[in-house]
Amino acid sequence: MKKALIIIIGFILFATQLAVSQTKYLTIDEAVVGVWRELYPEYIRGLALRPDSKEFTKIVKDTLISVSFDLKKEKTLISLDEINSVLKLEGKDECSYFPGCEWLDKNTIRFYETNNLIEFDIINKELKKYIKLGESAENSDYCSSNSMIAFTMDNNLSLIGADGQVKQISSERNKDIIYGQTVARNEFGIEKGTFWSPQGNYLAFYRKDESMVTDYPIVNTDKRVAEVEPIKYCMAGMTSEEVTLGIYDVKSEKIIYIETGEPKEQFLTNIAWSPDEKFIYIAVLNREQNHMKFNQYDIKTGKFVKTLFEEKHDKYVEPLYPARFLPSDPTKFIWQTRKDGYSHLYLYDTEGNQISQITKGNFEVQEIYAFTADGKDIIIKANKETPIDFDIYRVNIASGAMIRITRESGNHNAVVSADGAYIIDNFSSTSVPNKYVIYDTKGKEINTILTASNPLADYKLGSMKIGTLKANDGVTDLYYRIILPPDFDESKKYPAIVYVYGGPHAQLVTNDWLGGASGWDYYMAQQGYIMFTLDNRGSSNRGFDFENIIHRNLGVIECQDQLTGVEYLKSLGYVDMDRIGVHGWSYGGFMTTTLMTDHADIFKVGVAGGPVINWEFYEIMYGERYMDMPQENPDGYKNSNLLNKTEKLTGRLMLIHGTSDPVVVWQHSLNFVQKCVENKVLLDYFVYPGHEHNVRGYDRIHLMRIVTRYFEENL
Repeated sequence: MKKALIIIIGFILFATQLAVSQTKYLTIDEAVVGVWRELYPEYIRGLALRPDSKEFTKIVKDTLISVSFDLKKEKTLISLDEINSVLKLEGKDECSYFPGCEWLDKNTIRFYETNNLIEFDIINKELKKYIKLGESAENSDYCSSNSMIAFTMDNNLSLIGADGQVKQISSERNKDIIYGQTVARNEFGIEKGTFWSPQGNYLAFYRKDESMVTDYPIVNTDKRVAEVEPIKYCMAGMTSEEVTLGIYDVKSEKIIYIETGEPKEQFLTNIAWSPDEKFIYIAVLNREQNHMKFNQYDIKTGKFVKTLFEEKHDKYVEPLYPARFLPSDPTKFIWQTRKDGYSHLYLYDTEGNQISQITKGNFEVQEIYAFTADGKDIIIKANKETPIDFDIYRVNIASGAMIRITRESGNHNAVVSADGAYIIDNFSSTSVPNKYVIYDTKGKEINTILTASNPLADYKLGSMKIGTLKANDGVTDLYYRIILPPDFDESKKYPAIVYVYGGPHAQLVTNDWLGGASGWDYYMAQQGYIMFTLDNRGSSNRGFDFENIIHRNLGVIECQDQLTGVEYLKSLGYVDMDRIGVHGWSYGGFMTTTLMTDHADIFKVGVAGGPVINWEFYEIMYGERYMDMPQENPDGYKNSNLLNKTEKLTGRLMLIHGTSDPVVVWQHSLNFVQKCVENKVLLDYFVYPGHEHNVRGYDRIHLMRIVTRYFEENL
C-alpha cells in the first residue's frame, strides 16, 4: 500500500524537550489511576462566575474564595467551619467537606450534602433553605420556582417542599411499573425521568411499564448461596417497555397522561415545555427509529395538538436534544438535528415553520451553553476548525454569524455567567496540560487565571503525534494517534498494540492533553510497545454519513479502516508485523474479537473487555438503531455474530467480563467460551465478580495489570 500522506495535527516530544530531567518511569498504578489523580494537571475546584460581579469563585481546601477578573483582589467568602457551625446550631447534618455549589445570586449559594438541599447566605452566614431527603431517595430534581424536589423511592415518585411535607405522586405496588426514572436505557439524550415546567406549576414524568419485558438474571455471588437479582433487558427484536408521559398539577394534585397514541412500542424523547406552560413538546420516534414526529400536546387535556415537523431517514433518526425556546420570543425555538448531515441548529416557530438554519458547514455543534443577555446570540461548542478541536463560539441567531471566542487550538469547555456576558474557558491540548482563560462573550480576552505546568515533566515518556490517513475510499480522512517508546531507535523492530473502540458515540483521538490517550498507553510505550489508535468510520463527531456507513453491517467498514491503520504501521519500517496486538472494551471488545478472528493472520494477541459477541443479545435502543431487528436483517446479524467465527481464531485471545454487567450481559462472552470449547479452540478468560460494564476505581489497577501481563507474556 502506498504510504498515506500524514498531516501532523499536534505532537508532544516528551523524550527530547526535557531530556535532562526526564528520568522517571510510570508505575502501573500511576499510569492507571495516578495520571487522573496525583499526576493530573493542576485544576481549579468548584470554579464558577459570581453573579452581578466581575469575580470568579473557587474552592481552596475547605474555603470558598472569590477572585477579581484582574486577579488583584482575592478574599475568603466563607469556610466549611462557618457553614457547619450554622448547620449545627440549626440541628442539621454537618458537611464533611466543602461541597460543590452553584450561585443563586451574588450572596447565595446552593449545594447538596448527601441527600439534603441547602441554600446559604454567605454574607449574613445564614441558612436560607434546608430540604432533607431520606437516604433511600434517588433521582432528585429541584425546582427553584416552587422550592420543591421531585424524587423517587423504589419505583414510585414523590415531591417534598421546603416545609418538609411529602406528596406522593404514585403508589404503585407492581415493581414492573416505574415512575419518574429514565427510560430507553438512557439513549436519545435521555438522562432523567422528571421535567419541571418553567414556573413550577407542573411536573412532567415518565411512567414506564416493563411488565412485558424479559427478566434477565444477574447473579449476586456475595451471598453464601448466590442469589438472582434480575433486571429488565429487552434484546433486539424482542418486546420493549411501554412508556407514557404524565403531567402532575402541583396545586390540584391531579395527573393527566399525554395521549401519545399507538403503537405503544415507541420512544418519547426530548421533552420540552412551552414557556407559558400550556403545551409540552415530545420528539416521538417509532420503534424502527427511522421516523420522528415533533409533536405538541395540550397539558390540560393531554390531547395531541399538532405535529410541527417530521424527520425521516432510510437508516435511522436519532433525536438527542430538547427544543430550546428563545428567551426574547416564546413563539420561536432552536432545534438541533443532523438532518443535513451534521449536527446543526435550526430556528423554528411554534407553527412548525423552519425560519432558518443557524449553523452550517462540515462540523458538529456539540453543546449549547447559554443565551446572551439580549437573547440574540447563543454560546456554543463546536469542532468547526478541525474534527479534533472543540472551540467555543458566539452565534447570532438571526444571521448565523459565528465568532470564535477561544483562541488556542484544543478541547475547550465553557462556564458561562448567569447574564451571558462572560465565560471561563477551561481547555487543554497536546501541548497545554490545562488552562483557564476569562473572555467576555464578544470574544475579548480578559485574563488568564491558570496555566498548569506539565505534571509529567520528570517522566520519561515516548513521543506522541496525531495525524490522518486516507480511508480505502481515497477521500475520507481518518485520525490516528501513535505513541513511540522512549529512547526510540528507528533501526529496531517494535511490537505494536492497537487500542480500539470503533463504535458510535465515541471519539478517541482528540487535541487535548495526552492526545486523548490513557496513562496506560504511555506506560506500555515505556515497556517497549508502539501504541496506536485510529478513529474509524462509525465513530463520533465527523457527521452522519461518517457514522451511519456501518448501518446493518457492524464490524465490516470499521475493520477495513483499522487495517488501513495497520498498513500505516507496516509502512513505518520499525514495527514488527509479526507482533501486532489489539485491545478494546465494549464495542472495542467486539472490534478486538472481530479483528482476532476475521484477520487472524495480522493480529497475534488480543484482550477484549465486555465484548458484544452477538448483536441479537444486545438491547433494542442502541442495537436496532445500527442493525435493525434480527428478522429484518438476518444476514447482518449472521455476519457480525462472533459465535460463527471461533474456528478462525489462531492467536492468543483473552476475554474479560464483569459478572453483573447490565449493558453487555455476561452471556455474550460465556457463549463465546462455549463455542470455543465445542470447536476445540483455545481461549483465555477472566471475570470480575460483581463488576458491571467496566472495572472502576482501584480495581482497575488489577484489570490493567492482567491486560499488561497478557501482552508481555504473549506478544
